[in-house]
Amino acid sequence: MISSSIKVCKINELPDGQSKCLRVNDKEVAVFNVKGKYYAIDNTCIHAGAPLNDGHIDEEKCQVICSWHGWGYDLATGKCVTHPRQDVFAGSYPVKILGDEIFIEIK
Repeated sequence: MISSSIKVCKINELPDGQSKCLRVNDKEVAVFNVKGKYYAIDNTCIHAGAPLNDGHIDEEKCQVICSWHGWGYDLATGKCVTHPRQDVFAGSYPVKILGDEIFIEIK
């Protein structure tokens, strides 16, 4: 499958500790800035469909906590860290910085 780079925004438009949601094809992707490092995962909590970009960012654990029911997701992998099964993930996407712009790779 061919991947494509999607521009998210300029670096200065996504401050530390913040997130941004964008629609890519038929899905929403949330991009997070955690201490100057950028992560991208599906924006929908797999539990009840809440938008993850509205959740609390735990910068120490590099996780987002869903605002509806507290499900936590590792921002680097998309793994749901609060679910007892080990195979529960939100999709995650590589992030690239080119100059002063943030891009995500979507397949």
